[in-house]
Amino acid sequence: MNLTISGHHVEVTPAIREYVQGKLERVRRHFDQVIDIAVILTVDKLREKDKRHKADINLHLSGKDIHVESLAHDLYAAIDTLIDKLDRQVIKHKDKIQNHQHDAIKHIPDPESVETD
Repeated sequence: MNLTISGHHVEVTPAIREYVQGKLERVRRHFDQVIDIAVILTVDKLREKDKRHKADINLHLSGKDIHVESLAHDLYAAIDTLIDKLDRQVIKHKDKIQNHQHDAIKHIPDPESVETD
């Protein structure tokens, strides 16, 4: 699995890198078939007092790409919200995969072969 963490108008410090990696462990715990992860952290200065922190993630799974973004006034809050959204989408994707595998046509009983009394 490849993990890329980059920053636009913000320096990605080792503390931020470890924080993101620690949060991504939750996603890996639910679904371990992750191929590639790209995290982009951005800080936009709207005015002197207002700063908008944005966190984007592109998660490449086998058969699906998931993109999630989050906005907050604090970078760590944006990362937390991002991971919560990503976790929900990964669980939803995992449930879809598991449900489709169990509903195969060959496992559904044929109504003609079922005997009735």
